Amino acid sequence: MKTVIGQYGEWAAGLLPQEPGALSLQRGPREELPVRRDKARARVLECMAPPPRPTAGAPEILWQREYDGLHIEALRWVMPYGSPTEAWVLKPAGATGRLPGLVALHDHGGFKYLGKEKIAQAGPEVPALVQAHRADAYSGLAWANEAAKRGHVVLVHDAFAFGSRRVRPAEVPLILPSTVVDDADDSSHGMTAYNQWAGMHEHVMAKSLFSAGTTWPGVFFNEDRLALDVLCARDDVDPARIGVAGLSGGGLRTVFLAGLDERVTCAVCVGMMTTWRDFLLNKSHTHTWMCYVPHLPRELDYPEILGLRAPRPTLVMNTRADPLFTGPEMERAAEILDKVYAAAGVPDHFRCSWYPGHHQFNREMQAEAFDWFKRWLA
Repeated sequence: MKTVIGQYGEWAAGLLPQEPGALSLQRGPREELPVRRDKARARVLECMAPPPRPTAGAPEILWQREYDGLHIEALRWVMPYGSPTEAWVLKPAGATGRLPGLVALHDHGGFKYLGKEKIAQAGPEVPALVQAHRADAYSGLAWANEAAKRGHVVLVHDAFAFGSRRVRPAEVPLILPSTVVDDADDSSHGMTAYNQWAGMHEHVMAKSLFSAGTTWPGVFFNEDRLALDVLCARDDVDPARIGVAGLSGGGLRTVFLAGLDERVTCAVCVGMMTTWRDFLLNKSHTHTWMCYVPHLPRELDYPEILGLRAPRPTLVMNTRADPLFTGPEMERAAEILDKVYAAAGVPDHFRCSWYPGHHQFNREMQAEAFDWFKRWLA
């Protein structure tokens, strides 16, 4: 069998545990689940090595408006490093009382110039690149808006190294084989040039984070957890009814945020479920440096990170022609999560759905996700 590391694939795969490890929740007495889950969660965090947890004061409201039947706020909060994080909060216009909250996590998509704008819309003008991205990945929809229309307070923020949090080329030495990029040029040409530059810079960021004693998952988890803090602190949100969802890079972030933060009542991971074996042998070249946590694969398989949230409800959505994963390993990941939820005594709290087509979160998939949230957050 050919592997992405050639003759070394079989040897490297042999380094992974052949049976569920000591931290696994796939088996064992049910009454021991809470203790074992706490130990596993602590080990995941140890391997991720997140930097000191950031805090933010009350977010600044930049503007408010009504659009698309929604009340929309633009927020900004200051970070202890880098540019402030910008976010949008969307909810039904005229809504009163506390509503279920939802953290909508934008994708990677090789598109770092923007973040929240890929899945949310605050006005009639939409950049051509965003229109094309949504047409390919989301049936042309701003899915965060669609979720808000169904009665949620939806927070969409820019992830680390995206949008308002993106790396500024002017602050980086000329170390990459590319022309100087003006990251303030928001034309289609300017965004494309920046996205190409950012793609080449990604391995630099990952190596530098490793050299600082942290990881990319540790950093984005910290920042996503801070966004969850902001959402849960709102007067219009019921903190006992919180959902998290995202496609692709947003699905990756869902795995970590929903798996590690018990405030997440209900989770939907779209287009980002496979195994460490799949990354190792077949698909590491199709994925961002944002995925990897040193040492963890020897102790806990990738789907088991999401499984740390059992028995809380979880929906995984896959597409059969997704080029980012292999079918057998996606199936194996779903089987692992089935076992985790069966061991927790709540097999009906987990579902894996399969759709035809490429890597996407299309209209039909969104409808199922929204129904899942309605079922568990009502």
